[in-house]
Amino acid sequence: MAGGVGSRFWPMSRNAHPKQFLDILGTGKSLLQQTYERFLSVCPKENIIIVTNADYTDLVQSQLPDINADQILAEPFRKNTAPCILYAAKKIALRNPKANIVVAPSDHVILKEEAFIRAIQQGLEFTSDKDVLLTLGIQPSRPDTGYGYIQFIDDKSTDENKISKVKTFTEKPNLEMAKFFLQSGEFLWNAGIFLWNVQSILKAFEMYLPDMYAIFDAEENIYDTENENEFIHQAFHQCTNISIDFAVMEKANNVHVMSAEFGWSDLGTYGSLYEHVKHDENQNAIVGKYVMTYDTKNCIVNVPKDKLVVLQGLDDYIVVESDSILLVCKKSDEQQIRQFVNDVKLKRGDKFV
Repeated sequence: MAGGVGSRFWPMSRNAHPKQFLDILGTGKSLLQQTYERFLSVCPKENIIIVTNADYTDLVQSQLPDINADQILAEPFRKNTAPCILYAAKKIALRNPKANIVVAPSDHVILKEEAFIRAIQQGLEFTSDKDVLLTLGIQPSRPDTGYGYIQFIDDKSTDENKISKVKTFTEKPNLEMAKFFLQSGEFLWNAGIFLWNVQSILKAFEMYLPDMYAIFDAEENIYDTENENEFIHQAFHQCTNISIDFAVMEKANNVHVMSAEFGWSDLGTYGSLYEHVKHDENQNAIVGKYVMTYDTKNCIVNVPKDKLVVLQGLDDYIVVESDSILLVCKKSDEQQIRQFVNDVKLKRGDKFV
């Protein structure tokens, strides 16, 4: 899935060039390219499908020149994750009705790739011949209010990548509830990575989101024809804007979660980026060749490599410059960045977002 805007990473992430297409960690590869290369260890490149917004198909093709045009599915509108997953599932079912599927965002960070591949392979073995929906869960390390939580039925086993029945889902709790979740030991962070066979997910859509299923099922023989784009444009226009979590996962009774550990981050905020950039002696995470700091600590700084920046007296701030936009914001207030973007669009126009 590579269609998001990543507004919490503004101004680095902009409508015309969202964060999945950026080398946000300074590795020389975009997050999309890293995700693609990671999955080459799981399946052949011709079995990888990128679902993205129609505006980004050229970007995908330029960053992933090894894939064919028919491996890029273009969403005409942003309607959250449920429609894009259903669209991909219908296409995959046509090509291989016995397919086993991994659904993964294109903008996550995986530090322990070998552990990740082991978890994915074990998950695919579990889903290949069962009518189940599997999601990956991460052992929480702090009471983070920015993640969804999954409560599981604990069988007390200590197996690596153990799979448990899901009891409840909770979207982004308040701090007090997040602390309770952490202390109970019965909750995992929802990593937003899903595994299932194609028949199981189509059955789930038909059961729990029948209206949307009927839209995409209206013309079964339209897929992989010259009329597909027009059909999909109409289908997305009719679709509800809803996530796969709300649409299916929270309703289904055959959902399981794998408790896995592979150095995961959804890289959703500058705060999460701070954790993945090398720190200097004052705990500043700096991306930029000519940055000078005085009495400055605990900051994240990302500026163009040819820009000289001098910072004095800052503690726990975000300082980002990108394409003639400068953002200076307290790290503790980074959730307001989305509001900043809305205000900028309202008062200064689309060219800055």
